[in-house]
Amino acid sequence: MSRTDEVINSIKRMILEGVFRPGDRLPVEKDLAESLGVSRGSLREGISALSILGVVDTRQGDGTYITNLDVTKLLAPMGFVVDLEGRGNARHLHAVRRLLECEAARLAATRITDAALAEARALLDEAVRIAGEVPHDHERVIEIDIKFHRIIAAHTGNPVLVGLVEAFAGRTVRARLWRSLHEEGADQRTHEEHLAIWKALAARDPERARIRMANHLIGVEEALSGLSDDEAAPPKD
Repeated sequence: MSRTDEVINSIKRMILEGVFRPGDRLPVEKDLAESLGVSRGSLREGISALSILGVVDTRQGDGTYITNLDVTKLLAPMGFVVDLEGRGNARHLHAVRRLLECEAARLAATRITDAALAEARALLDEAVRIAGEVPHDHERVIEIDIKFHRIIAAHTGNPVLVGLVEAFAGRTVRARLWRSLHEEGADQRTHEEHLAIWKALAARDPERARIRMANHLIGVEEALSGLSDDEAAPPKD
């Protein structure tokens, strides 16, 4: 194990043991390096890696702090795994997305607030208006699609699930846009599927919400049969 890895693992362990808590400021570089038995260079490399992972936040002229350890941010690097796997196995990516989002819909059915339902319905109403325009804004339709799914995930009561759904959310854009542009009536079908999900959520019916979400995502997966793996894969930055 490298010295940098030792720094990373040591600070993670201290967080788990309660030595450092969210918002705590780390000791100054000299003291922390001595306590960990590493050089300042190794410490800096470890801190840099932890910063990328969302574990610490270095503030110029102020010091390094433990972040609030938000699960969604900590799971953000998972997006790279999704990107990597999606470039040769996009259908696998969508199958995992279905597992996550069906569970999200089931959980959200008993937790979603009236305000969130109203927000979701407003998005669906906007999608209908856009679909009636010629030509219509396909990219905005996709933005609405993603926001709709995020609202559901946000009301699962499970921060880990929220983070995983978020890791997948922006990485199925290419397939969604392809379906919108090339599959006749796709936007209308998507709206009807979303509306069915919304009605199940509004009825506080977990099983129906799960089934409606599965029906929607299976439709997306079936649309992938017209794409190559490269077309269905997450877009390159």
